[in-house]
Amino acid sequence: MIINLSEIMLVPDKVERITAPIELENFKLRRETYEFKVKNPLELTITNLGKKKLLIEGSTIIVLMIPCSRCLEDVETTLDISISKEIDFGKTEEERIEELDEMNYINGYDLDVDKLVYGEILIDFPMKVVCSDDCKGICNVCGKNLNKGTCNCESTSLDPRMSAILDIFNNSK
Repeated sequence: MIINLSEIMLVPDKVERITAPIELENFKLRRETYEFKVKNPLELTITNLGKKKLLIEGSTIIVLMIPCSRCLEDVETTLDISISKEIDFGKTEEERIEELDEMNYINGYDLDVDKLVYGEILIDFPMKVVCSDDCKGICNVCGKNLNKGTCNCESTSLDPRMSAILDIFNNSK
């Protein structure tokens, strides 16, 4: 959803409340695609601070389906998105670059809600997700989910870096 900010910029101290739907179909990160289980609209409050400055505040709760890092089963992961951005339209593009202000969600006086939400999901995205603390993962040999039962694979797996030492022991016998 694109929100035009020019009307808000015209009236000093104007406060606008907007419920903006999130139009992202899914969240793509590198080569992975994560589906939304819950996608609540973004509740935005946009305040004109005067002198070509706006305060954009908002919040939403979304739930993404992210695979467990151990067993690869999908886990419902809740992200509580909270946004507070002060935007100074008086700055030039060079000044924004110098301050490392990455505002790809603003184009002229248009606010792209999906790009804003995407950036916040990216910041809040968990580094590791596990379905439970005692998740057993998958078998290194056959790939069976060990939470659903055991497999018949050999359980003693040796570190491949130790194969040279194992060869020395086998040759000495």
